Amino acid sequence: MSNLLLGLRLLHILGATVLFGTSLGIAFFMLMAHRTRDAALIAHTARIVVIADALFTATAVVIQPLTGLGLARLIGFSLTEPWLALSLILYVLVGACWLPVVWIQLRLRNLAAAAARGSRALPVAYHRLFRVWFALGWPAFAGVVVIFALMVWRPTAW
Repeated sequence: MSNLLLGLRLLHILGATVLFGTSLGIAFFMLMAHRTRDAALIAHTARIVVIADALFTATAVVIQPLTGLGLARLIGFSLTEPWLALSLILYVLVGACWLPVVWIQLRLRNLAAAAARGSRALPVAYHRLFRVWFALGWPAFAGVVVIFALMVWRPTAW
């Protein structure tokens, strides 16, 4: 096996690990902060989450398709193979859930920070956005798990 193939495989696995792990960590910390109802704590946590998403998740989001396409080419997989095509479709759908989540996290951070500065309770808009943020996390999480399963089993027919 060539060093290029092994290097791409390693980067692909690391990217998937970062993508999945960071997403789970972000969801956990945001949920735990939200449960406190403490606007200052939520604002602080959301500020860190936004940084983590920009640094880790966004980097992995770019690395995954690049290394995946490189691997497919080197190994000789066609992008029309059902398991690979479905993985790519799911990746786009997961991204469609993640992009609004990034914007929502920024809004949650700003709303919580404003509430904390004014010593006010979290506004209704915060709670509404948090519910949307939480709801978008489930299909994204499930999509990534299915992508992992497709990568491992590579089913040939449906």
